[in-house]
Amino acid sequence: MGRTLYLDCTNGISGDMTVAALLDLGASEEKLRAALASLPLGGYRVEVSRVAKAGLSACDFDVVLDAAHDGHDHDMAYLHGHAHDHAHDHAHDHVHDHHHGHGHDHGNARDHHHEHDHGHGHDEGHVHAHDHGHHHEHRSPADIDAIIEAGALTPGAKRLAHRMVQVLAAAEAKAHGVELAEVHFHEVGAVDSIVDIVSVAVLLDDLGISRVIVPELVDGHGTIRCQHGVIPVPVPATLNIVAAHGLPLSICEVEGELVTPTGAAIVAACKAEHELPQRFVVERVGLGAGKRAYSRPSLLRAMIIVDASPVPQDRVVKLECDVDDATGEQLAYAAERLMEEGAREAHWVPVFGKKGRPAYQLQVIALPKDVARLEKLIFAETPTIGIRRTPMARTVLERCEDTVSTPYGDVRVKRSMLPGGSERAKPELDDCARLARAAGVPLATVATAARHAARHAASPLTGDKNRSERE
Repeated sequence: MGRTLYLDCTNGISGDMTVAALLDLGASEEKLRAALASLPLGGYRVEVSRVAKAGLSACDFDVVLDAAHDGHDHDMAYLHGHAHDHAHDHAHDHVHDHHHGHGHDHGNARDHHHEHDHGHGHDEGHVHAHDHGHHHEHRSPADIDAIIEAGALTPGAKRLAHRMVQVLAAAEAKAHGVELAEVHFHEVGAVDSIVDIVSVAVLLDDLGISRVIVPELVDGHGTIRCQHGVIPVPVPATLNIVAAHGLPLSICEVEGELVTPTGAAIVAACKAEHELPQRFVVERVGLGAGKRAYSRPSLLRAMIIVDASPVPQDRVVKLECDVDDATGEQLAYAAERLMEEGAREAHWVPVFGKKGRPAYQLQVIALPKDVARLEKLIFAETPTIGIRRTPMARTVLERCEDTVSTPYGDVRVKRSMLPGGSERAKPELDDCARLARAAGVPLATVATAARHAARHAASPLTGDKNRSERE
């Protein structure tokens, strides 16, 4: 089975903190650098080092931008809405009327060794529009998706990176009151932010993480000054992500921002669970350093854990409703949205309704924690006025999703372990079909190659080749 990652966000979470924590867990820096080098993106270099935070050794990940891209983040000088004097060795004219309107950096404006006389460091946060004699890059979500798609990333890493961009884009659109197609990012479009998004996706994939647990996000309070003026903490984009994805949030005593929109988007895109096992074994620990100095050290602690709780009976809830006044297009879209939002299954079953009318019954299998959110979605996307729910017990095989290489390309494979200990591997039909069309070969040829590759590849479930193959 894939690994479980527990992110302890007691001191906040940001993009660079997450990358650093995953590297400290043992993810491959070599693979990360190769993936970043494959992107059609320049103007930066990455530095990985060790730093001390509150007496603890932590990994630090920094994107060092060249002169044409460097935003020279001065966000800490504007924290809490105060106008502090800057103690810099150089002068910059601060211009707060940037026409793209996104002065709050939701990526990683980093420490470029400019010291502020109030003692704070830098972190991904609030980039203002500064006149440095050059133009900042602005990109749409589609532009960023194109950069991700052009990189030599695994299919799983690409999917996760795209999800992060989608989460951030939706949050920005709502914050600024514009349509999604009208969003153009200065923040997410910044080079260092794209690097963070891709890096997190690549490293999670490299570690074989299939499950992420984040019990809560802990943010600060007060206000910060951005290009638009003084805004409250949590900042609007972070709060929009928390609300849209049902992320638990608490506010601590720190005056300032601990959770950045990029950090919240990582948690949301990973579809993080919020309940830790009753008992677990810690296999590895990683510490990722942030750039800010608060009363709480800027540290993200990441752990790979193994559930050691007594095995409970798996519980699910079946949601049902009958619909006789919706089009096929509406029904299909509703089922698709339910699956995107975490439903384990979503089916439309033909039935006869009142007065013998042909109708469809929606059957959704959901985890108990997802019931309220999925019921809200059912009411929004179907004309039903009532939903039945039935608690159920189920027996499930240990399973995971894997990716194998074939002569035709990479194919996702669903692995499951049978009670006797042998494995079963089923190639993803969409991947096989896409590769079969591209190569001009029968679908069965690609599927056979994928099954053969799965049998001979190390399995995430056992760490070895398929047991039935060995025997």
